[in-house]
Order: sequence, then structure tokens, then C-alpha cells
Amino acid sequence: MTFIEKISAEIKTAMLAKDADRLTVLRGLKSVIGYAQIERKNENLSDAELVTIVQKEIKKRKDSIEQFEKGGRPELAEKEKKEALVLEAFLPQALSPEDLEKLVKDTIQELGATSKKDMGPVIKAVQAKAAGRADGKSISGLVGKLLP
Repeated sequence: MTFIEKISAEIKTAMLAKDADRLTVLRGLKSVIGYAQIERKNENLSDAELVTIVQKEIKKRKDSIEQFEKGGRPELAEKEKKEALVLEAFLPQALSPEDLEKLVKDTIQELGATSKKDMGPVIKAVQAKAAGRADGKSISGLVGKLLP
């Protein structure tokens, strides 16, 4: 089952369950993917591209949660948290901290990185290898910690 088919199946399930909140999030995700397909002039986006789209949508929700909590609107923050949970179901299994550290160390060794000046290429390579299973912030922090 492709990524798009999975989303369509989830939309159908949400419709049958009369789960309006979940349905709204899923339809929104499908719409964002549709716009990305039009923008890239490509009907068949790779799984990595689709995971990136889902990650961007989750990041939007997390930013909104932070803003709503600062603004004293806990009910809206809670709504955004629920939406983020729905979207997180479409992400691949996250790497454990140990696996991520091993991946970063291996990449540093592969690229022959020796100082903080080499952080950019290392982070880029790790993100490509992690393929959506780790967020950029944790990768960046770990690379910064492991490079002298």
C-alpha cells in the first residue's frame, strides 16, 4: 500500500467512524500533498518527500502549540497536539538515541570530519541516511557534541 493509498484508507475509516477532527487533519494532509505534486510537476512523490511533507506539517502544529500556550489558549494548544498525533502516525519508526549516535559517528568517520567546520556536510549526510526517522534539531545537537 502506497503512502497516498494509506492516507485515503485512513480518510475513509475516519468518515465511517464519524471522527470529524481526524478527518479534517487527514484531508488537509492530502491537500498539502496534492499541492506539492502540482508544485513539483510529479504525480509520484518519493516516500522521503512525503515524509518531509508530514514532518513540515507536524512542525507547524508544534509551533502553533508553543504560540497558543504562550498566549494562554490551552484549548487550542490541545487541539493542535491531537492533530500532531494523527500526523505522527504517518512517520516511520524513529531512531533510538543509541542508533542515532551510531549513525552520526559512522557518518563523521565516513566523511573524515575533524572539526565544527565540517558540521554542515555531516548533518546533511545524516539527515539523508535517517530519512525522516530523526529530527534536524537532535541531529544537529548530536553532531555538535561529537565533533571536537
